[in-house]
Amino acid sequence: MVGVGLFFYKKNNSVDDYFLGGRKMSAWHIGLSVVATDVGGGFSIGLGGLGFVMGLSGSWMLFTGLLGAWISGVWLIPRIYKISALRSVFSLPDVFRYYYGIPAALIAAIISFVGYMGFTASQIVAGAKLASATFEGFDYTTLLWIMGLFTVFYTALGGLKAVIYTDTIQWMILMFGLIFLGIPFAYVAVGGWDSIQQAIPNEMLSFGNVGFVELINWFITIVPIWFVGMTLYQRIFASRNEMEAKKAWFLAGILEWPLMAFMGVVLGVLSRVAFEQGLIGFNGNIDAEMGLPLLLKEVLPAGVTGILLAAYFSAIMSTADSCLMAASGNVVTDFLGKIFRFEPIQKLRLSQWSTLILGVGAVYIAFKQKDVLELMLLSYAFMVSGLFVPMIMGVMLKKRSTWAAPLSMLSGGLTTVFLEVKEIPIYFDINANAMGIMASLVVYGLIHQLSEKTNAYF
Repeated sequence: MVGVGLFFYKKNNSVDDYFLGGRKMSAWHIGLSVVATDVGGGFSIGLGGLGFVMGLSGSWMLFTGLLGAWISGVWLIPRIYKISALRSVFSLPDVFRYYYGIPAALIAAIISFVGYMGFTASQIVAGAKLASATFEGFDYTTLLWIMGLFTVFYTALGGLKAVIYTDTIQWMILMFGLIFLGIPFAYVAVGGWDSIQQAIPNEMLSFGNVGFVELINWFITIVPIWFVGMTLYQRIFASRNEMEAKKAWFLAGILEWPLMAFMGVVLGVLSRVAFEQGLIGFNGNIDAEMGLPLLLKEVLPAGVTGILLAAYFSAIMSTADSCLMAASGNVVTDFLGKIFRFEPIQKLRLSQWSTLILGVGAVYIAFKQKDVLELMLLSYAFMVSGLFVPMIMGVMLKKRSTWAAPLSMLSGGLTTVFLEVKEIPIYFDINANAMGIMASLVVYGLIHQLSEKTNAYF
């Protein structure tokens, strides 16, 4: 991976090359990069933990990913691609600038930056959890630094092309490891189908072991991210044309569900079976997200374990590097690039250094949070509640209020953060993100109506 980074380090001659791969990427590479980014640590550790607790029905979480990918591919990409043809855009905040002006773009950049720093940190936590369960002689803190800095190094060197090409390699490694080694060996190790049925409750082998509210919470958190994810906009603009971008989204959706979703929860189920059989154990309280790493260490043959570890580390790094690129893009193109004038080569070097520094910051955040899925979904929720409503309205409306977007972004994002931090219970256990989206929608509607009456449009 470092070799790929060094290769593209020499190929990058501009910020356009660094953040968008020269806008010449194919559907195949973009699609694999999208799905590799989307599943990452959430797939390897978080989704495995979901399978450990819920069983096969946990796969429905990524069904929302398929819906989001296909809806945005059909509806969003054709409209967004027209903007890139009209003016040079690098990022999601550039789209907000086009629709609403500078204040909205700055707030969008802040929300995106904070969200992706948290998301990058969740992937580093996932990698450290995986390594700490399988490698003896290394403590969790050391592994956090090793995992984080390795990913940061090749990402900072190579830019988006390095990220996309390494994502392709990493996804292939992951698929080979899971399909041909991980699932077959784990299945045999726990004693086959009869042993599985005896070890766990029947509902864990059913796709109906999930509540309506849980499905709604997944839907309102994950589907909208396909409309506001900085990593996704980078890949739309990196595609060689609109058709290639749409093909990439359709490919990513079908790979995400059912393929990736089923493999993730199946391994989580097998780790639960191994736990119930006494083949793996936990020290102290059960941590569902440690089930899969312990399965790799205790149940599988050493050679198979090594290959699968490489596969899972690949998945984790493919997400971490993309999220880090998104956060770096926010800083360089949406903040510093709008304030200062840089020569092309200066801006390129600034991009590389900002990626390096932000990566170290993400490692620091990782020390503060040890639940992968919780941190990942919280980062998603913050971005969605702040950005989703104004983005949809920006695309749909012909007349747009300058201040409707920034005020709705602040109200949505802050509402979600307040409810999560204060742990305020919500009726029917609805996700705080839903309240944030509702607050954002109400504020947007009020400001829009007020602007309509006063003709205060951008």
